[in-house]
Amino acid sequence: MKETIQLHKETFIKELQEFLRIPSISAVDKHKGDVKKGADWVAGSLAKAGMENVEIIPTEQHPIVYADWMHAKGKPTVLVYGHYDVQPPEPLDLWETPPFEPQIRDGKIFARGATDDKGQLFIHIKAVELLLEENGELPVNIKFCVEGEEEIASPNLGPFIDANREKLTADAVVISDTSFLEPGQPAICTSLRGALAMEVNVKTANSDLHSGVYGGGVPNAVHALIHLLDSLHEEDGKIAVKGFYEGVPEPTEELRKEVAEIPFNEQKTKQDLGLKALYGEQGFTFHERTGIRPTLEINGVSGGYQGEGIKTIIPCEASGKISCRLVGEQDPGQVYERIEQHLHDHKPAGANVTLKQFIQAKPVALDSKDAMIQKAADAYEKVYGVRPLFPKEGGSIPIVENFARVLSAPVVLMGFGLPSENLHAPNEHFHLENFEKGIETVCEYLRYL
Repeated sequence: MKETIQLHKETFIKELQEFLRIPSISAVDKHKGDVKKGADWVAGSLAKAGMENVEIIPTEQHPIVYADWMHAKGKPTVLVYGHYDVQPPEPLDLWETPPFEPQIRDGKIFARGATDDKGQLFIHIKAVELLLEENGELPVNIKFCVEGEEEIASPNLGPFIDANREKLTADAVVISDTSFLEPGQPAICTSLRGALAMEVNVKTANSDLHSGVYGGGVPNAVHALIHLLDSLHEEDGKIAVKGFYEGVPEPTEELRKEVAEIPFNEQKTKQDLGLKALYGEQGFTFHERTGIRPTLEINGVSGGYQGEGIKTIIPCEASGKISCRLVGEQDPGQVYERIEQHLHDHKPAGANVTLKQFIQAKPVALDSKDAMIQKAADAYEKVYGVRPLFPKEGGSIPIVENFARVLSAPVVLMGFGLPSENLHAPNEHFHLENFEKGIETVCEYLRYL
């Protein structure tokens, strides 16, 4: 299979570049047509690969693409999930080349969506295409369920899964939307934190005011916002919201030992990130903080004058974006209510505070000993010569919990990205070595199953 992949390599890369040129940004209304183009492209690619029953299924926002090949009688069925939508590319001035004009440099392909998740999704489409081309059949039954809303927390896929349980039923759900630990060291993620995102808005006067006329005599919306955001954490990094940690399990010695097996070089991490020091909840290691502990982060702040020079005003409005990663039995709805109460309890005099929720997803834990996961480990080991490790992922893929619960099937988080590939950031890229080896690994995995 390695030789066959090399034979098709240039064609596959050109096709991936075509996919990456589509600005399928699900969060931005003006790109709704581009998201539809992304769905059409995926459907066409699946049909070209030899998949059958290809459908573009409309939702209240962006389409879901479904396809299957169900002729491996008596063999397992694998459901491949991925997403064709991407994050907004801003700030544009930090990109070395335009985000939707894919460029190849130093063995990497640079574009928004390269690693998250178009490149990784495309691995599975090409693996199926090569297996059908080589053998005329697949070693197992395959279904694809590809959405265009993952970057906005999959609001319509959950109900679709609930309503189409029989259509989607499978022996394993395979998702490639995670990363290796480092180059050459595969990883199969065995837990994902839940997610909660919101925006807090502060309003004071009915307009911005002259700081010379009113300064010192009226409330300042930016001051109020800074006070509120600062109140969310203790000085030791602990989250100060009352009841926030309810449902967070105390890590067992076995779990801490498993987390400690993941290599970590603090000095290199600081150097790579341009940091003088790391930060976090005291009493926990870096990988515990980023994998098995909950977080509350401030993602953005706006208010007052942002233009060139200075404008001496007292701002009347300010806003901050907040996201949480949740673990264990934390309930996103309950956490939201407690943050809302905390902000109400700490708001300064003269400030009107409102909160708007954007994302809500439950945590999920997976069994690394499951046979479907272990066979994926076997496939990685055959291609890369290294047995994968089983880290706890700090990020969230909201729909994983729905798949696991509704389909009662193990979820195999079989990623091929690298942590350094700038997903969600300027200059996102995907290493072409992992694109090629990823196709080979998926082929081996389906054969092992």
